[in-house]
Amino acid sequence: MPLNALFAANPKRWPEYEPELNRAFAEAGLDVYLSQDIAPEQVDYIVYAPGSSVQDFTPFSRLKAVLNLAAGVETITGNQTLKVPFARLVDTGLTQGMVEWVTGHTLRHHLGMDAQIINPTQAWAPAYPPLSRDRAVTVLGLGTLGLACAEALAALGFNVAGWSRSPKQHDKITCYSGDEGLKQALAHGQICVLLLPSTPGTANTLNAETLALMPRGSFVINPGRGPLIDDTALLAALESGHIAHATLDVFRQEPLPQDSPYWAHPNVTVTPHLASETRADTSSEVVAENIRRCEAGEPLLHLVDRKAGY
Repeated sequence: MPLNALFAANPKRWPEYEPELNRAFAEAGLDVYLSQDIAPEQVDYIVYAPGSSVQDFTPFSRLKAVLNLAAGVETITGNQTLKVPFARLVDTGLTQGMVEWVTGHTLRHHLGMDAQIINPTQAWAPAYPPLSRDRAVTVLGLGTLGLACAEALAALGFNVAGWSRSPKQHDKITCYSGDEGLKQALAHGQICVLLLPSTPGTANTLNAETLALMPRGSFVINPGRGPLIDDTALLAALESGHIAHATLDVFRQEPLPQDSPYWAHPNVTVTPHLASETRADTSSEVVAENIRRCEAGEPLLHLVDRKAGY
């Protein structure tokens, strides 16, 4: 008898995911019936995504696990009806996309490329950047995505520091943790990349007090989560020149409202939550592997810690 997997993600992505998931199931040796419409009491696994219409998991009486198609899980971790294991998505396509986006914008600010890309007066004014070894970068968040970005930047020669809630060690990255470590990490970086999860404890990590710890003329890059930044404090820091530029991919409200001051601010770059996208081919393989593991009685990959919120 096949396993029943309910696709409870964006229905617009069904044509993209259906063949890739079925391919991954077959390659993993799994007999899975995948559909967008299965009676709840017949569902063994839910392939899930934020914004799904499935919010009450109570009717899914034989459900074994919920497998997320995104790295972010903050919209579901507090759902009291979800009693089964819940796995977030960590896959090579998502990670590579984030590394490329972060590396690109870090190099853009490091090299001062905007001065040439946006040069309406056609000014001939060379401004030579330092070498990467002389540029300090801080990555807030050393989970899968943050660590991958920090390692890529360190490989380019940047002086990279990272901060995480719990202590970590790395031979090429200066690692900080805890409240005092956050202050040290922020004081280190002329470019600050935010890749923390969105939890009550990380809300407004960048605020008036912490932004003031950064070197004057620093850059902020946020592909993590909108609530990590106190928007009022960031705008004030931009107006004063303490922060030279902010490149923001995520916001508290998305799409970003047209009346947001970020749109018109000359020292803000808005990108529409595109830093990294879930790829159907690689994410399907992660889903299939977790189903295989569950059926074999093995630990699932990337299980969410409900108390920690990620």
